[in-house]
Formats: sequence, structure tokens, C-alpha cells
Amino acid sequence: GTNPEAIDLCEDRERFSAFLRELDIPQPENAIASSVEEARALAAEMGFPLLVRPSYVLGGRAMAICWDQDDFDKAVTEAVAASEIGSLLLDRYLGGALEFDVDALADGTDVVIGGIIEHIEEAGVHSGDSSGVLPPVVLSARNRRTIEEWTERIALRLGVVGLVNIQYAIQNGQVYVLEVNPRASRTVPFVSKATGIPLAK
Repeated sequence: GTNPEAIDLCEDRERFSAFLRELDIPQPENAIASSVEEARALAAEMGFPLLVRPSYVLGGRAMAICWDQDDFDKAVTEAVAASEIGSLLLDRYLGGALEFDVDALADGTDVVIGGIIEHIEEAGVHSGDSSGVLPPVVLSARNRRTIEEWTERIALRLGVVGLVNIQYAIQNGQVYVLEVNPRASRTVPFVSKATGIPLAK
């Protein structure tokens, strides 16, 4: 399967950002804070709206869109309580963006995209709380090709062996990578059922 090192790289925000820069793949402006004070200083620097979440948690726990300082103060308190290592992730919130979930398989040489799910809600709603359609409805052919190319590039560079889930956002025609999960995701059974291809098998 996928080397645990690749999984850690995707969870470590600084290493992951460097990885995407190396591949020349954009992601929303982001920062990591190791304390509430540092988070406040970074938020003042970045400005609102921001997506705030604890690092190293699954399922979007304690993730919040912060439109102002009051939202931010409340979100930071919840995120600190949820994070086992205490660090907080701050991302520029891409207002009005569309979000796409890609489930793919790789063996270190070839990458097969099982499906691209288009979220009904705008970007920022966790995939566990959102509705989606497959195949995507409004995804342009150009952006589809970009998503396919980047999925292959990321999976091969990470050395994924097995399943990988990549979340993308598109704002004003620009594609961004939100996160990469080199493992099975909650969407795999739905993609398998919709396509008739048993991805896990």
C-alpha cells in the first residue's frame, strides 16, 4: 500500500504546501498556527473570510468558515479542543467556488480516476455534510483535463498504491487543490455504486 510517509506529508501543512509548489499546482493561501495567539496574528495578516480547522483530525471535525473576528474566536476555541497536537490550519476561504471530489486508484505506475463528484453546496462545506452529483454537471472540459492531469501527477509523485481522494475547488475558472488524502474516502462506495466499478475490490 501507500507508504505512511506519503500520508504524513499530506497531513503536514508545511510539507504539503512545499510539495504542491514543487509540482506547480496552486492551493488557496494558507498558514499553520501552533497557538491561539499565533492564529490571531495570522488571521489579522490574512484577513477574512477564513476556513479554520484543527490539524490531524478526520471528518471535518471543528471546521468552520469565519467571516469576522467573532466567528474566528469561537472557531479557534473549538479547533484547539479538537486537535490532539494543538496546531490550527487557516485557509483563505474561496467564496462562491465550486468543489469537486476525485476518487482514484494508483499502483505506482498507472492512475485510474474512478469518478469526479461535483458538490451541490459551494466550497467549504465538508464532503461528509454535502450533496454531490456524478458525473459533474458544470465542470468545463478544460478544467476537467486539469483535474485529471493534476490527479495523475500528485498520485504518482506521492507513490500512491491503492486509493487516493483529492479535493479541488474552482473559483473564477482557476483550479485549486484543497487537500489530498492518500487513502480510501467516504465517497468510494457512492462512486462505485454510481459507476458499477467496485473500486475497493
